[in-house]
Amino acid sequence: MTVESSGPSPAEPRPAEPGPAGPGDDYLERRTLRRGNAGWVLLTGLGVAYVVSGDYSGWNSGLAEGGFGGLGIAMALMGVMYACMVFSLAELSSVLPTAGGGYGFARRALGPLGGFLTGTAILIEYILAPAAISIFIGDYVESLGLFGLTSGWPVHLACFVVFIGIHLWGVGEALRFSFVVTGIAVVALLVFAVGAFTEFDASRLDDIPVDADAFGANSWLPLGLLGIWAAFPFGMWFFLGVEGVPLAAEETKDPARTLPKAIRWSLCILVLLALLTFFAAAGARGSAAIQSAGNPLVEALQPDGEATGLSRVVNYAGLAGLVASFFSLIYAGSRQLFALSRAGYLPRFLSLTSSRKAPYLGLLVPGAIGFGLAAATGDGARMLNVAVFGATISYALMSLSHIVLRRREPDLARPYRTPGGVLTSSVALVLACAALVATFLVDVTAAFIALGVYGVAIAYFGLYSRKHLVARAPEEEFAALAAAEAELARD
Repeated sequence: MTVESSGPSPAEPRPAEPGPAGPGDDYLERRTLRRGNAGWVLLTGLGVAYVVSGDYSGWNSGLAEGGFGGLGIAMALMGVMYACMVFSLAELSSVLPTAGGGYGFARRALGPLGGFLTGTAILIEYILAPAAISIFIGDYVESLGLFGLTSGWPVHLACFVVFIGIHLWGVGEALRFSFVVTGIAVVALLVFAVGAFTEFDASRLDDIPVDADAFGANSWLPLGLLGIWAAFPFGMWFFLGVEGVPLAAEETKDPARTLPKAIRWSLCILVLLALLTFFAAAGARGSAAIQSAGNPLVEALQPDGEATGLSRVVNYAGLAGLVASFFSLIYAGSRQLFALSRAGYLPRFLSLTSSRKAPYLGLLVPGAIGFGLAAATGDGARMLNVAVFGATISYALMSLSHIVLRRREPDLARPYRTPGGVLTSSVALVLACAALVATFLVDVTAAFIALGVYGVAIAYFGLYSRKHLVARAPEEEFAALAAAEAELARD
């Protein structure tokens, strides 16, 4: 039933709040996802799909911030951050395999406000990133001359209508579609790497002019030591989104075993793709030539500006990569919105599911917002920077949640345990905080936009939703159980 979140402790009787979640109703039955649709292979594909578009474009702007060496170090540090974080998430998802993902973990460790702050940060990432990617898809379609389009908004609309339609059809169909498109994008990346390495020249890696006034500047760090920090957000592009795998928990076969396995395999594949893409693209054409390219892989394959058969293949595959990431991020955003709404943090009607067990309003409402933003602004880079800001906040809070639960509840049943324990999640926390500050170095406007959205959400929580939480939601029951056990232990 729905209860006041600030009322008596879970060990005491709680007054029911009148409304749709009262005793004897079908509140949770109307908010149920389809169980057992995904095994570890499909979930691994989902984890790669979240990220694969970042291999095709965006990361190369980090060369303008830090040069090859600066971006390389930033990529390595962000890779360590993601590795430490996903191993922590693997443990947490085996403890609480629900659609809430990071929100559910933080809810138990940091309380209702901590859970809401984490879930909101994740929502910022997963609503803004698809909107940005739809703009990039429109740019690709125009540049390739497809369908005779000269304006991007019809493509934005088609993306949201068609791909949300597939999600409404069913999660099994959606995940299989995502897996196929992701496979095409990954194979094309491998083909690109083979072709680009035939033109590899190590002297091209550090060909960006050195800023003599930058502290610590040299040919490998042409923008100096500060360039490493400024390149953090672009180093994240090789991994951004992989943390969304736990959001599929309630639709997964044996989630306590499947989720950790899928998370680990996703990261391994992404590390390999990041290294191949980074070295092959910069070495084939030169860091200076691709640092501002909208399509760096194609640019790397066209030293004379003339299209080749391989560059055309990679160009079309880049579109497949963008579609894969757009499609999977729509999925992740809908599941996070579903979980927050089901628990009362957001309006409850957003968590209603259809006869096919799809959270239809959780898909349609963010889709409408995303299309509106894409059509109105056309500024994909700015929206993606806002998404990165939200992501770094969620990373810090999820890593902190792992530390708190390890300290506070050492005996909690953990089917999977993070290698290195608290040390691992502490490394993720420190690097996430550093990445959060780095977003101000890259785009201070985007950072303040994200803070503004965050402020509105916090006001909504403080004035309304904290008083209307649904105790029967899985994440809330999990937290209430912990509070009750702590109360009994004190007695």
